[in-house]
Amino acid sequence: MQPFAYLHRDGADHIDVLTGDVVTAATLADIPLPPGRPGPATLALVPYRQISERGFACVDDGAPLQCLRVAEHRRVPVADLIAELPDQPVAATGGFDIADDEYGRIVADVLRDEIGAGEGANFVIHRVFTATLDGDPLTAARAAFRRLLTAEQGAYWTFLVHTGDRILVGATPERHVSVADGLTMMNPISGTHRHDEGRELLDFLTDPKEIDELYMVLDEELKMMAAVAEHGGQVVGPYLKEMAHLTHTEYLLAGRGHLDVREVLRATMFAPTVTGSPLENACRVIARHERRGRGYYAGVLALLGHDEQGRQTLDAPILIRTAEIRPDGTLRIPVGATLVRHSTPAGEVAETHAKAAGIMAALGLRPAAARPPRATGPATDDPRVRAALAARNDRLARFWLDQRRPGELAVDALTGRHAVIVDGEDTFTAMLAHQLRALGLVVTVVPWQDLRGDAATPAVTGRAAPQDRAGGLDRPDGSIAVPDADLVVVGPGPGDPGSATDPKMAALRALVDALLAARRPVLGVCLGHQILATTLGLAVHRRDEPYQGVARDVPLFGVTRRVGFYASFTAAATADTLDTRYGRVELARDHADGTVHAVRGPGFAGLQFHPESVLSADGVAVLADLLPAVLDGVPTRADLDPVLPA
Repeated sequence: MQPFAYLHRDGADHIDVLTGDVVTAATLADIPLPPGRPGPATLALVPYRQISERGFACVDDGAPLQCLRVAEHRRVPVADLIAELPDQPVAATGGFDIADDEYGRIVADVLRDEIGAGEGANFVIHRVFTATLDGDPLTAARAAFRRLLTAEQGAYWTFLVHTGDRILVGATPERHVSVADGLTMMNPISGTHRHDEGRELLDFLTDPKEIDELYMVLDEELKMMAAVAEHGGQVVGPYLKEMAHLTHTEYLLAGRGHLDVREVLRATMFAPTVTGSPLENACRVIARHERRGRGYYAGVLALLGHDEQGRQTLDAPILIRTAEIRPDGTLRIPVGATLVRHSTPAGEVAETHAKAAGIMAALGLRPAAARPPRATGPATDDPRVRAALAARNDRLARFWLDQRRPGELAVDALTGRHAVIVDGEDTFTAMLAHQLRALGLVVTVVPWQDLRGDAATPAVTGRAAPQDRAGGLDRPDGSIAVPDADLVVVGPGPGDPGSATDPKMAALRALVDALLAARRPVLGVCLGHQILATTLGLAVHRRDEPYQGVARDVPLFGVTRRVGFYASFTAAATADTLDTRYGRVELARDHADGTVHAVRGPGFAGLQFHPESVLSADGVAVLADLLPAVLDGVPTRADLDPVLPA
């Protein structure tokens, strides 16, 4: 049978029917998108293994990047297509590839060994319901598509794609990324209320675990928007996403951009709601604990085309709540749970069952949802629900929620000066770059790997002469690259700052040593702060409980600030000042346990929290207050002599 696709978008009265031939592409850049008539040109099935294009870890299962080149596009009324689809039960036998007890053990391992060890804020680990269908696979898929159309609700896309050697059928709630009219949009969804779990919706909306899950994926997708939209993403919401078996919470992000849509796809692989945060290390954690490929789970369907003005368009939902069926009747339904510091093994096991319920019911593998119709309409008609949703934004950063005039936040002392941010494998740095630009700085972001010279174990020598710069970086003696800028920001990233074997930590320690020795202005953020703290002589230890996605009001040099933490390690001190060879250092700390939230000294400062996070309501104000003194506070030799050791 000729390859085809049925696509139904939420709220549409028709189904897009696409037919054409299928080709395989090696990379996203190879997805065919020739100029031509307005409308859809290519439907791409992007597998999870494509994440390797970004250099991230994955178990390569060989799933192909298949592209349906659209030769014909028709719009068929929903009722007409439903009438053509089979309505018959599907027979199959199967079960999860990982038993509940084993999946629970994996959850416990990730909570203890990854989140507890500072490897990230949240991770998604998947399991797969596998079965063998009796009868014709395409007939089963068409029947499942019919049931999804008639029984599911709230899906962003309901779809059936047949390429000839595989079938994907599902109802995904989540847009990953779209581009239309020059506007790029993303749609982070997280938090799961199971309709059969017995708790009230309002209890779900005020549950700290569910709230934190959404905030963390919001931060992670803001990182992606910061890379593909010129001024980052503006946050709209939150909203409810009500489906037949589940209700989720969601935000929308929007920003203007001009990238090729295939580059937008590449830069946003893949959603944190199906991977974790920070993304690069989440991919390592996934490979470590799953130890098998994901197929198309966590990838996207991507519909590429052109509008009436010839501009590129993109609509790419995430491939979740989806069944993959092979011609021999083999069925796979992958599902995952988002693991955060509040997670429990039993709760996450139950969440995977709930997420599989919709597509399993459509295939006849479990009873359909017995959800009574709501007499009073959607849940958001309830003023208590609206109030609970609105309250989630009360203490978030207005920087990401409000529109601003260009230059509105610029600080005279910072305007036009150059900052280099060193990325420690956490693209929070992209968000931080937008904040610094809003304050007037000219910003460049470089990966930590660019710090390393030719020597296997670099020796630190300080700042080189300008003629030694390569690619904007000083390379003294070819050992450690020191960015040549008015300000160097040593940024966040996962991992143990005290590791003696991690090359990233060695490079960052060498960089901070060189910057302080050369009296160069430096700001450390999160991991960068921890490296700075150890260089100044403070002890850094693992927290008893991870501070991943935590917002707190903290004392900060005489002012209380609302800031967001993503950390499993912290510095500690017993006094508010510290004399060092680089001058007297002030410490903003918690007097109850001594944990250090921030440090500042002549020409340097460190922040344990993330001023760029959506959780940091006062993040921009902290930077605006702190950075002018850092840039202008580099002391003379005479200033330093009294505190230099004999």
